[in-house]
Amino acid sequence: MDNSTDPVEISALALNVAVPEDLQWTDVRRGEEFRLMSVTVRLLADGSLAAKAYGRPTAGGRGSYTSFPVPDDPGIGALIDAAASQAAQLWASNRGLR
Repeated sequence: MDNSTDPVEISALALNVAVPEDLQWTDVRRGEEFRLMSVTVRLLADGSLAAKAYGRPTAGGRGSYTSFPVPDDPGIGALIDAAASQAAQLWASNRGLR
């Protein structure tokens, strides 16, 4: 069956962004402090962005894979905007599956 003319349903696109050291922050979950060092950004089907932060326990160790809200910080917002713009350029210039 040729699906080349059928629309493809995409629910979201995601990218992972490393947070520069000067923009990293800490947050506490279940009594454990985490240093947040990456943000996963999702482009939703309606064009809006959703973001969650991830990191490591400040006491060391691997810790659990726990998401945190992204703070309303101008520097973090600018980082997410720049990452989304760069990702759009990368997607637009993709060379297909290899």
